[in-house]
Amino acid sequence: MDLTRTALVVIDVQRAFEDAAYWGKRNNPDCEANVGRLIDGFRARSLPIVLVRHDSVEPKSPLRPGQRGNDFKDVVRGPADLVISKTVNSAFLGTPDLAAWLKSRSLTGLALCGITTNHCCETTARMGGNLGFRVLFVLDATHTFDRAALDGTMITADELARTTAANLNGEFAQIVTTDQLVG
Repeated sequence: MDLTRTALVVIDVQRAFEDAAYWGKRNNPDCEANVGRLIDGFRARSLPIVLVRHDSVEPKSPLRPGQRGNDFKDVVRGPADLVISKTVNSAFLGTPDLAAWLKSRSLTGLALCGITTNHCCETTARMGGNLGFRVLFVLDATHTFDRAALDGTMITADELARTTAANLNGEFAQIVTTDQLVG
């Protein structure tokens, strides 16, 4: 797959998401390993890497700046070409401006990975597609958590990830795997 004008965008791979008591049951235990493979693969090809950090403004959030949970997980290692701070779901609404940065470098695509599949990753994919970027959504390098439905039933993390993939594929993004991008 041609990635020459593509940046890897690593979304919210932060320590706070390790707290199962806070977030609930997660899916995809291979997420972080796949994120690491993507980082290594992009770095080996000298392709740009963007790290996105959620800096929550909610007083009780484990993602608040100054909390250990705000730190990147160990898999997010080494230098990045850009680090974005955001307080909402989309990396395109963070600081500095992701779209402007991509355009200033003639980058036309982004490969998205991170946490959570159906929130910040999906929102960023939708906005990226709407802004005209080629979005590769690396589903096996994301994870999410079980979530209560309005009727009180539980929607599993796997079901949420599968639904996100169905919602995005072909309209906002192309769903891909880590192996397809970096072997």
